[in-house]
Amino acid sequence: MSPNLMTSAAAPQLDQQSAAPRPEGEATARILVVDDVADNRDILARRLTRRGFEVVEAGGGAEALERIANEPFDIVLLDIMMPDIGGEEVLRQVRQSKSDIELPIIMVSAKSQSEDVVQSLTIGANDYVTKSIDFSIALARITTQLNRKRAGDADRTAKRLLELEAEQLHQAISSETAQRQESEGRLSYLAYHDSLTGLLNRVAFRDVLNEALDNVAVSDQPPALLFIDLDRFKIVNDMHGHEVGDRLLRAVAERLRDRLTPKAHLARLGGDEFGVIMVEDTGAEHALAEANKLVRALSEPFYIDEREFRIGASCGVARASADHADLDSLINGADLAMYHAKSNGRGGAVLFEPRMLDEQKERRALEDELRLAVQRGDFEVFYQPQVDVGTGSVVSFEALLRWPHPTRGMIAPDTFIPIAEESGLIVLIGEWVLRTACREAASWPGNIGVAVNMSPLQFRNPSLLPMVVNALAASSLPPERLEIEITESALLGADQRNNEILQSLRELGVRISIDDFGTGYSSLTYLQSFAVDRIKIDKRFVQAMGTSAQSAAIVQAIIKLGTTIGVQTTAEGVETSDQLTSITEQGCTQVQGYLFSRPLRALDARQLAEAGKLTERDK
Repeated sequence: MSPNLMTSAAAPQLDQQSAAPRPEGEATARILVVDDVADNRDILARRLTRRGFEVVEAGGGAEALERIANEPFDIVLLDIMMPDIGGEEVLRQVRQSKSDIELPIIMVSAKSQSEDVVQSLTIGANDYVTKSIDFSIALARITTQLNRKRAGDADRTAKRLLELEAEQLHQAISSETAQRQESEGRLSYLAYHDSLTGLLNRVAFRDVLNEALDNVAVSDQPPALLFIDLDRFKIVNDMHGHEVGDRLLRAVAERLRDRLTPKAHLARLGGDEFGVIMVEDTGAEHALAEANKLVRALSEPFYIDEREFRIGASCGVARASADHADLDSLINGADLAMYHAKSNGRGGAVLFEPRMLDEQKERRALEDELRLAVQRGDFEVFYQPQVDVGTGSVVSFEALLRWPHPTRGMIAPDTFIPIAEESGLIVLIGEWVLRTACREAASWPGNIGVAVNMSPLQFRNPSLLPMVVNALAASSLPPERLEIEITESALLGADQRNNEILQSLRELGVRISIDDFGTGYSSLTYLQSFAVDRIKIDKRFVQAMGTSAQSAAIVQAIIKLGTTIGVQTTAEGVETSDQLTSITEQGCTQVQGYLFSRPLRALDARQLAEAGKLTERDK
């Protein structure tokens, strides 16, 4: 192409031309300028850029074809004469894939190339300009072709939209009935089935039970209701995650389904609770036998990814009768029976008895009274000494909560602590005990510490650390004289969070002990995972040493373990001289129990702390 792209007469007109109009909101038009002469491309590109176009340059036919294949353009200014691939050949190849509406191409030709222009128009060029280019003419022709392209694009878009809408409408009409039926079936299924296990859900369970109860008056087989609760599922779920927990629930559902007769109705009621409605052979003995059979089945191990899980279950059984056929009463009865099964040590089945309703009312009344007691502070902290076996000196006291009820007398913690934990009151009660114990311990000699129990709910409470800091600050008790006792169940799951809590407490100087060691879930795992200062041997092992070789072996193993890993051990519940002798011979250096002292009121504990050693009178 000749380097004289623009005429001198055209140059003054360049600054007088306005930018090519484009619809509001439309992207800037992209123009590909193809010329083997760089000066020609540069001049034309600068003029077009000033008019608001986005200009891309190509130095020859081959480059032009590559760019058109890989980039979007709105129009091409294509020189006819180029050394590598001529403009006509470029045009011919482009038109194989893009029409003159999709990509307008304006040929740039010398006046002496009129035959070439005619040939180009014949094979698909949209227009042409001649050298030297009159820019106003070139701009007008570019604008005309862009407007034509925009109109064509709009027509194609409208056509595609119409075709798409027509196709969608056709599909919608042809499949509407099938979709509605499928949707209704799916909704109906989800409304009455548990999405995880495929069992009946609570809604369907109540419907089936209602129907069975409606037939009680005319049937000699009133339904029996079984409530099954998995005993240690939460432990697995917390330790191994929800995915493993979900798979375990599906495995439980499958095992229950396999053990039940076809006429029994099995449901997942939520969480780790399952329900069974029996409509045949529903006598008390048979229903209880069926419940025990299911409990035994669930006591067998489950295997997930070659890991063994033992979760166990507790079951409550309630039977309907002609004069006792209320749905909610039957459900409440089965639930109460299940609660009693758990209270009896878990892993068993209990048949509902009317007395359980009275016990439930009593429990609710006690909860109401407990709330009032929390508001009024109607509690008392007793202190049981922990003694160094070698010297007989008192080294610490364990703070033990008691509730002196105005009409019920002294209520033991085994009675009201479970209620406090279920109701959430344990957090407020625990904070009161901690403050009281720290304040009392501050009045003792500086070599005697105090141990305070923390429930799992307290340990997981976000305010635990500030609560401990405030109690120490308010009492001026040095942190190293405070020992926090936690059970293994408090450490279940959330290992990182638990480790952070324990580390923060120990950084304060507070000591940590594991209470009732050996009775929880995977004790050795916790000693490996968490830093503790003391392990307390559960009194059940200590008191059974004389009659149980297994308990004696467990005690010996725990003491040896503590010595090996450098953790102190304290034996709880020492009540006889024989137990003390056995414990001492095995290397335990600190003990606690009625052999030395019962829990003492604050004044008596203070006097003992000042004396430093127990006397026969103290014992």
